[in-house]
Amino acid sequence: MKVLVTGGAGFIGRWVVKRLLEDGHEVWAVDDLSNGRTENIEEFKRHPRLKEFIAGDIKNLEMLDKLFLNRFDICYHLAASINVQDSIDDPRTTFENDVTGTFNVLEQCKKNNTKIVFMSTCMVYDRANDKNGITELHPVKPASPYAGSKIAGENMVLSYWYAYGLPAVVVRPFNTYGPFQKTGGEGGVIAIFIKNALAGADLGIYGSGEQTRDFLYVEDCAAFVVQCGYNEAVNGEIVNAGLGRDVSINELALLIAKDEARIKHLPHIHPQSEIMKLLCNSTKANNLLEWQPKNDLEMGIDKTTEWIKNNANLI
Repeated sequence: MKVLVTGGAGFIGRWVVKRLLEDGHEVWAVDDLSNGRTENIEEFKRHPRLKEFIAGDIKNLEMLDKLFLNRFDICYHLAASINVQDSIDDPRTTFENDVTGTFNVLEQCKKNNTKIVFMSTCMVYDRANDKNGITELHPVKPASPYAGSKIAGENMVLSYWYAYGLPAVVVRPFNTYGPFQKTGGEGGVIAIFIKNALAGADLGIYGSGEQTRDFLYVEDCAAFVVQCGYNEAVNGEIVNAGLGRDVSINELALLIAKDEARIKHLPHIHPQSEIMKLLCNSTKANNLLEWQPKNDLEMGIDKTTEWIKNNANLI
């Protein structure tokens, strides 16, 4: 097939590109490089099926018009502003990238009957204490402009399924980590912890550290996202993906640092947008896609640690 990946030079995007190339498809990738990096896809630059990488912005209508002349079968739409604190400080940028940008991509998909796989986030969910994990029917809560923009994007994508019959699916991966994730800033807590642990530095935790997360290894996430594009059973659906095991940030820090004295607690930068418990129920993904993660948390941390040790130039 001919496949487009927006945000293709981002952390998850590069793994989606890799999986698609391995599966034998012709791939185009676009990224404005505000968060992605060309280094992430350097190894694919000479791949015969990576047809083109465009350093472009999905708000650029002329660029999208030209790009979609390729008549894609599937568009994996991962391009987005993804930082919660940035969305609180500057909601307009997040809205324009995540809502207006998504609308622009949707219009092109409609015009060309291109299936869209929309990358959302577990951060759209309301607080939960269900020991069986969060299903797709759990209430959503826009606790940050980032979450609000993702919910808006989800609703627009599904509206094109209902109004126009456009093949579309919304994916909500839980906290994804692994090689090529940045080791600074928000969102890469495992990568940040590993980098600090290797450097002999303290591991800083925002807030109490009692908040839990369900960490999904990036290759498992990419396999899930790619399968959602291939499978018609998920059209018109919202689908979660996670490990099905949550761990507190305190437990995570101790697992990585192996020394409680190196763990420091810091004032939370956005407590109003914190979700205290995130545990994924992936039953729907298993039923519709026969998808299950292959890497447990310890395996994923070991693989990520090894990669960070050997790729100091990329972090």
